[in-house]
Amino acid sequence: MNDTSLLSELLSQIWFRFALVALFGFLTGLEFREYILLRSKERPEIPTISLGTSRTFTFIAILGYLLFILDPGYRLYLVGMAGLLLFFGLFYYHKLKTGQTGLLQPLIALIVYTYGVIISLQPPWFLILIFVTLVFTLSTWKKTHRFVENIDPREMPTLAKFLLLSGVILPLLPDTATTPYLPVTPFKIWLAVVVISSISYIGYILKKYLLKRQGYLITGLLGGLYSSTATTVVLARKSRGLAQADPSLNAGIISATGMMYLRLLILVAIMNSALLLQAAPPLLLLGLLSIGIAILVDKKAGNIPDTPPDLGHSNPLELGIALLFAVLFVLMLVITQQVISHFGKTGLDLLSLIVGFTDIDPFVLSVLSGHYQSMNDQQLIGAIIVAAGSNNLLKAVYAFSLGERKNIRSVSLFLLLLGLATIAYGLALPQFG
Repeated sequence: MNDTSLLSELLSQIWFRFALVALFGFLTGLEFREYILLRSKERPEIPTISLGTSRTFTFIAILGYLLFILDPGYRLYLVGMAGLLLFFGLFYYHKLKTGQTGLLQPLIALIVYTYGVIISLQPPWFLILIFVTLVFTLSTWKKTHRFVENIDPREMPTLAKFLLLSGVILPLLPDTATTPYLPVTPFKIWLAVVVISSISYIGYILKKYLLKRQGYLITGLLGGLYSSTATTVVLARKSRGLAQADPSLNAGIISATGMMYLRLLILVAIMNSALLLQAAPPLLLLGLLSIGIAILVDKKAGNIPDTPPDLGHSNPLELGIALLFAVLFVLMLVITQQVISHFGKTGLDLLSLIVGFTDIDPFVLSVLSGHYQSMNDQQLIGAIIVAAGSNNLLKAVYAFSLGERKNIRSVSLFLLLLGLATIAYGLALPQFG
């Protein structure tokens, strides 16, 4: 009997499900007790009114499971829930009389009450997911509270509109070609916009709200997730006026470029997973190598700047930015198709070199999304790698021209050599296949 069948056999046993429910109820109670103790230390002026101990949560979980299995019609279970709601109502009324308005305790207790139903009707990973979510929420309450206090309310409508366009409009778009001039469907066009905006938004949120006080290395990593070129420009300008080269500043620029390679790999995995096996080795090697060098350079500095630079990013979920990217993406699709049709691989290589001196994302996504039957997988991946190398040449020029040359010379040379090596590899890749 293999491990999967053994787990299935155990989950079919009532005693095993009972043990899991009791265990997760107890662990939830322990985590909530720790949360209450930390809150009491942080705010001793507010009297703590606790719903109970870890044993209370254990018995609530057991009660929910027993009432669920004793009556298949759920009547006993619903009666038990009604009783808990009545008790929680009285408990909350007592809290309000003391000036406390938090609903967290009764809400978590109600979730614990559903553990028995979840383990009976859903796969075990779902109960584990809920438990992990509760633990994460309780253990990070200070960071969550700080995040909520600092978040810009103007970003919420932008996020809501983007979720509407991606979650409602995207599924409604046709996934069939509408014109012979575009080798991609309307669904794929907007999917590319959603993917690139989402990846950029993750870096934007992490940098703006969660990792604001980190050093240049982290700044470069998060900036590379958004735009390695823009990050290079900002950090290069930061080098002006320094008496001597700052290794941590150089590490930030190098790490941004390393993250660019990993970002491209993420795009390949999402937009055209058939190319992942060919794309993973070079992109992983170049990305991890650059980040490793950045870490070594950063260790020489040993300092974290008090005020990391503002990368000046606008919210990537702004509709204007998304629509502009969609237009550029469609334009690049048309250009790429025409170049391949008339000039083949030579034209694609030349186009890859040229677009590297612009924003390479529309070109990369056009290569991943289009259906170019005259090109094989190695040629398409080679074009993406060439564009990345060409973009490194642009960053080398930006760093050398915008930064303090005596301070930025070494990192400019690194970007130049890395760019040339990347281009050479991309041009030679089809021959390897």
